[in-house]
Amino acid sequence: MKGWWLRRSLAFRVSLVVAFGSLALLLVLVLLSGSLLGTLTINAADEAIAPRLGAARSAVAHGSAMAPPSPGVTVRVLDTAGGPVDGGARTPLDRHELDALKAGVPVNENGEPMLRWLGGVVTAPDGAQRLVAAAVPLTGYGYLVHTARQWMIGGAVLGAAGVGVLCWLAIRFVLRPIRKMRAAARELPTGQRLPEPVAHDELHELTAALNGLLQRRDEATARLQRFTGDAAHELRSPVTAIRAQAEVAVLHPDPEAAQEVLAEIEAEAQRLSTLVEDLLVLARSDAGRIAQAQAVDLAFAVHAAIERLGAGTPVWFEAPAGECSVLSAAPEVKVVLDNLLRNARRYAHAHIRVSVLPSGRSVRLLVDDDGPGIAAEHRAKVFDRFYRLADDRARDSGGSGLGLALVAELVRARRGSVRVADSPEGGARFDIRWPAAR
Repeated sequence: MKGWWLRRSLAFRVSLVVAFGSLALLLVLVLLSGSLLGTLTINAADEAIAPRLGAARSAVAHGSAMAPPSPGVTVRVLDTAGGPVDGGARTPLDRHELDALKAGVPVNENGEPMLRWLGGVVTAPDGAQRLVAAAVPLTGYGYLVHTARQWMIGGAVLGAAGVGVLCWLAIRFVLRPIRKMRAAARELPTGQRLPEPVAHDELHELTAALNGLLQRRDEATARLQRFTGDAAHELRSPVTAIRAQAEVAVLHPDPEAAQEVLAEIEAEAQRLSTLVEDLLVLARSDAGRIAQAQAVDLAFAVHAAIERLGAGTPVWFEAPAGECSVLSAAPEVKVVLDNLLRNARRYAHAHIRVSVLPSGRSVRLLVDDDGPGIAAEHRAKVFDRFYRLADDRARDSGGSGLGLALVAELVRARRGSVRVADSPEGGARFDIRWPAAR
């Protein structure tokens, strides 16, 4: 049943729900209307009885003759036991009905026709208690109520069906622009957008949202294509170099040059391995697979990164006393620090300065070098994947163009920030902010 329901159109489902809801509401109104009709009929009978009953009670109380009976109204004078004292036949009222009339409670006597009785006890001039009762026949009362309910139920069913049909037509009319939009989307070429409606309504907002989604999709597709092409190009370079060195060694075996060839193959293999590892880290970050966040002592991690950097350009490190922990993961912090320090050493002339600064709810990491710096037009792009400065296209520095992209991805994944500016040392300053671990 659920599968059948889900296969139906939206217009059909909404119309069916509205039709059944309308039917339920109309049936409740039918029941209430039937009860109201019966109540109105009985009230009309009571209004016909009341004047005649009042006159009869007054006549009995004063011992005077009663007025001639009104058409359709029966007046009886009984003793308190229900026996007739007016010379008429005994009434079919039972003891409980007589008690109700003596208490002033109306009584419906079932029969054909149904009689509506009103009564009350009156004291005659001789001191005797008399029950004066008046009745009027409710001719066709049951038939009227039953027939009226049947007609109203039929009308409710037809009305609910009509509401369902009107609802279906209205929804079809309202969804007509959406059907046009769906047809346009099926034939929409790459780079094109859906035409936005003139009316500024919900459909206009939906079209704008879909166009924004298409824009982001095209941008993501373009980035993926560029990334795939760049990755293929970067992977082809070390693979080609390894293959060329191996072919030369096979075709021209030279024991004296074998060690040099193996060293070059090992360097290219290391470059290839580093590139593959960086690509895997970026892929995991793109997929949202990041490690559980934990507190990482940033000062301790910087000390370890400086030791891994080895001899060469001196590194000056400044950090406050005590622990400065950030909310990240130790492997991520290691990758960020290694890439920042290697990048700084690649361009520094004399020295590198690293500073760790607590800053409210975050911790800042500053990496300054005294190299040539980064021009303002390149600062927004240095964190893009495979992006290199114009004077570094020859790859003499050994960079793959992924180091700073890794830094940006890993820091921003932890709700941190990365930016580059001018350094007081004369070169570039990389300003990294991580959330502080509390």
